[in-house]
Amino acid sequence: MKVLEEQVGGTHYNSLKIQPAEYILGNALGKYEGDIIQYVTRWKSKGGIEDLEKIKQCCDILIEFHGQEDGNR
Repeated sequence: MKVLEEQVGGTHYNSLKIQPAEYILGNALGKYEGDIIQYVTRWKSKGGIEDLEKIKQCCDILIEFHGQEDGNR
């Protein structure tokens, strides 16, 4: 995607073979699944442990939402 050639706010995705946005859009992932992909991809080069905590929070949101949806919680 041409739009991904220029990154706003850093360079942590530019060197990747497949950028998170390409993967997320190509697989029609939802917001929280997409956030998880982005955070796990960049945690070492941008957000550090905070990005790992964000991944946990996204997973907790998905578990709680889908647990209620399935009647499990």
